[in-house]
Amino acid sequence: MTDNITSVGGGSRPEADVSALKGRTGAGAPAETRGRTTIADGVVAKIAGMAAREVPGIHSLGAGMARAFGAMRERVPGAGGGGGGAVTRGVKVEVGERQAAVDLDVVVEYGVSIVDVAGGVRTNVISAVERMTGLEVVEVNIAVDNVHLPDDDEEQTEPNEGRVR
Repeated sequence: MTDNITSVGGGSRPEADVSALKGRTGAGAPAETRGRTTIADGVVAKIAGMAAREVPGIHSLGAGMARAFGAMRERVPGAGGGGGGAVTRGVKVEVGERQAAVDLDVVVEYGVSIVDVAGGVRTNVISAVERMTGLEVVEVNIAVDNVHLPDDDEEQTEPNEGRVR
């Protein structure tokens, strides 16, 4: 996490409760700490979702029904397809003033070490959220809902090919 600590008064002892998200005001305070910055839950969810998808071995995010409804919603014009719903599918966050917690539902590729992938996801999500928001990520909980098999993609396309033409 970045050093967001400022000194108070004439002493050199840093105050641990001051962060860039809720800074000091007044003429004597540095410009970057004047005022308050609030970060919406959706912003943190998008960052976490993108960071999780970057990890090798992650096939997709979201539980089975969430993925199905999300895929249908993306196909319907005006139903929220372009609003970043795909990025945040399978991501739930709780954001406080200085901390955030992330819950992820993931589908991993068959053959990868789930323990290694989960560790990589945690590392990437914590790094991205803390770097981009300044929030401390207190936990990243991962629920592995499914394993994507190489045959799954072929099975989904075959039934449509055999339909009446």
